[in-house]
Amino acid sequence: MSDVARETGTTLDIKFNDQGLVPAIVQDATTGDVLMMGWMNQAALDQTLATRKATFYSRSRNKMWVKGEESGHIQEVVEARVDCDQDVVLLRCKSHGPACHVGYHTCFFRAATAEKAEGGLQIVEKRAFDPKKVYAK
Repeated sequence: MSDVARETGTTLDIKFNDQGLVPAIVQDATTGDVLMMGWMNQAALDQTLATRKATFYSRSRNKMWVKGEESGHIQEVVEARVDCDQDVVLLRCKSHGPACHVGYHTCFFRAATAEKAEGGLQIVEKRAFDPKKVYAK
């Protein structure tokens, strides 16, 4: 497919990277909060579109996973979008619990600061749950 057709047309033609992956951003469909980012391969994208449950590919575990399969905090896909050149997926989701596996509402619970002497990061959200209790397997 030509770049012009990919960028302006109506045919889904995801541009996966050299590892066969595409970044997928999860956004709360109601609040607009960016909840997390994960990687998808073709199978994860296909499963997400078919089931409407956000499904990703774990590079560290080398397998697909459904968001919330252990915690119950699934991301129900309301709408799946792609950016102009189809190399990023945006999942607008109804969140069934916090998104972050370390206990926060979003995975973006820290803000970078100029205070490198104090670590350079500041926690800007309250923890929503104790991961030791949720992932107690």
